[in-house]
Amino acid sequence: MSVKHALTASTAAAILAATVLPAFAEGELNLYSSRHYDTDERLYTDFEEMTGITINRIEGNADELIARMTAEGANSPADILLTVDTSRLERAKQAGILQSIDSDILERRIPGYLQDDDNQWFGFSQRARILFYDKEDVENPPMTYAALADPQYEGQICIRSGSNVYSQTILAAIIAHEGEDAARDWARAVVANFARDPQGGDTDQLRGIVSGECDISMSNTYYFSRAIRRDVEGVSDSLDMFGWTFPDQGGNGAHMNLSGGGVAAHAPNRENAIKFLEYLAGDQAQQYFSAGNDEYPAVPGVGLSPSVAALGFFKPDDIDLSKVAQNVSTAQQIFNEVGWE
Repeated sequence: MSVKHALTASTAAAILAATVLPAFAEGELNLYSSRHYDTDERLYTDFEEMTGITINRIEGNADELIARMTAEGANSPADILLTVDTSRLERAKQAGILQSIDSDILERRIPGYLQDDDNQWFGFSQRARILFYDKEDVENPPMTYAALADPQYEGQICIRSGSNVYSQTILAAIIAHEGEDAARDWARAVVANFARDPQGGDTDQLRGIVSGECDISMSNTYYFSRAIRRDVEGVSDSLDMFGWTFPDQGGNGAHMNLSGGGVAAHAPNRENAIKFLEYLAGDQAQQYFSAGNDEYPAVPGVGLSPSVAALGFFKPDDIDLSKVAQNVSTAQQIFNEVGWE
């Protein structure tokens, strides 16, 4: 289902299953999470109130948590790993720290292309990776990812480093769609169009447009939607200067980054862990992802917050993200070859 459907889904929602809430169950849940959003607190407290299950949290960056769970092995207390980006979810799978689960609720609610082929991880929210530009300076904005390689944009592009997972997954998706040679040619040409060396996060790419350092940048949608909803220094006071395009609307669609999770391989509270994932797939939790953190819900038919809907209708790329994840290491090699540091 396209995001366009999600944006106009008041009638569609009525024919979907009612909000999925887990049955009451006492006990604990040990959550390892690299999501650091204040709004996620509501997810945790509501789950605890609904189920009687107490959530114990360990927070850190994704790489640290994956390394920790690997080192802990069979003695790990982790029940759930939550993290951002398909590449990290796949890395966790390959490290052997997740397990396959069976859940009719997750199979019914989460589209197949947003879950692991072996049911070891599931996506619960998305961000579209799109192009922003200075409306005054760019008369013919790029309408596709391929267009970023066009020599007409020489010296205009601000973008994140090749070591960043968002950069890696967009190139991994290009590899999946077009092959390694085309991806290498594209990356080399984009480097030639850099306005500055890659630096900073997505918000810094947007600030680069405001400062005049660049005319075009790539960013996940939720960074810009956040600047619509609340004050973000260096962006919110200059929203009128931004234009944006959802790339490849006549082709594969806009690339989507995923936030998701899975049940730990040695989860001591396995059934509680499955209940928590099922809760994240429910309408209430899905609405939190959009209203609280400016993300797109993974479940079709769930309404969007105004800050997210303000960006408009678009067609997302529905490529199987498991296939994208498998190309991440190749993407990093290509970045190294072409000097995308």
